[in-house]
Amino acid sequence: MKTNSATSILMSIITAVSLNLNQRSSAQTPTPAVPGKAGEKEPPQKAEVTLKPGPAAQKPLPVDPEERFKALFTNAYLSGRWAPLKDGALGEERSGDKYQIVSVTRGSGDNWTVNAKMKYRDQEIVMPIPVQMKFAGDTAILVVDNLVIPGGGTYSARLLIYERTYSGTWKGQRGGGMLYGVITNDPE
Repeated sequence: MKTNSATSILMSIITAVSLNLNQRSSAQTPTPAVPGKAGEKEPPQKAEVTLKPGPAAQKPLPVDPEERFKALFTNAYLSGRWAPLKDGALGEERSGDKYQIVSVTRGSGDNWTVNAKMKYRDQEIVMPIPVQMKFAGDTAILVVDNLVIPGGGTYSARLLIYERTYSGTWKGQRGGGMLYGVITNDPE
């Protein structure tokens, strides 16, 4: 599936990439069992685990669902995979889409604006994309209904956001697909 500028605009809402995914490494130092009285052993003690943050450890997310969504979609990269969907059948899974979300702002009610950084010809621009947000506990659901992109068609999408992951589906006049991935943020 070729990605044109209209599809890129929609995909900027849904997918963005960071090849430098944050990693956490851990070191374990097990404590061996120590013999007790003759013929008895003390129960083994729990191993201690020390987590060492990667070069750019992610800050903890706020508890409030709206604040959590704002934190996730500020200086954010969504990095994932997608597969085209045609006539109810999934096509070959693909990766490598790269997009960036600069920020989100809340409007009235469920209306929000996702400010996505796009490259158009030789310039980078920030494109405001109108979306609706629904919250189900600690999970955010981004909704795009019949978004008209001049010269690019009309698109609808649903994106479920939980912790630092996302999954969803989209459709347009030229087809649609399914996607999933991870969300990382630039350190402030």
